[in-house]
Amino acid sequence: MLACRRGLFTYLRNSSARTVSNKNERQKHSLPDLPYDYNALEPIISADIMKLHHSKHHATYVANLNVAEEKLKEAEAKGDVNTIISLGPALKFNGGGHINHTIFWQNLSPTGGCPSSELEAAIKKDFGSLDNLKAQLSAASIAVQGSGWGWLGYNKNAKTLQIATCANQDPLQATTGLIPLFGIDVWEHAYYLQYKNVRADYVKAIFDVANWEDISHRFKQASGC
Repeated sequence: MLACRRGLFTYLRNSSARTVSNKNERQKHSLPDLPYDYNALEPIISADIMKLHHSKHHATYVANLNVAEEKLKEAEAKGDVNTIISLGPALKFNGGGHINHTIFWQNLSPTGGCPSSELEAAIKKDFGSLDNLKAQLSAASIAVQGSGWGWLGYNKNAKTLQIATCANQDPLQATTGLIPLFGIDVWEHAYYLQYKNVRADYVKAIFDVANWEDISHRFKQASGC
């Protein structure tokens, strides 16, 4: 838990999703703006889902994360180890929710696109083809029990692309070491208003709005290619 919390803090300290009211105040996380309108991903993802998902769910993670970090700061100042430990789950859940969704919005685009030549070569090396990658990532995402995420990540040590899943809002890098490239949110709030209980249809459709430019950029940063 402490290792995970340190990983979260490293990411969150370096995150651009913060605002500072003045130099003497503690930095607070803020809800990032979407790079498109709420209706831009229709008919794949409805405006109602996007508005609820972004302005309610993600906003709640941000608010709760700021509260948890403030409590942590107070507990650390007092040397209150019990409270520090007890805040771990709230930091992991809300911090992970903020990290995951900040990536998720950028991972989507109404214009879709294609992988860069470098990412395409890596996909062919590790999965055989883009279609095979989609099939494997879809299967993993659909199979998540309850709520969670399906991810395409990059293993920096092995220099390979890997598919992984995370429960709830567990952040990929802090829990597996993989650098997140593309995430599929399979919490019901991400699709239920439109796709009902048919998660498979949502997962299949989301590739039509996958922002391969963003995914390729993340791959370039992670791999140096």
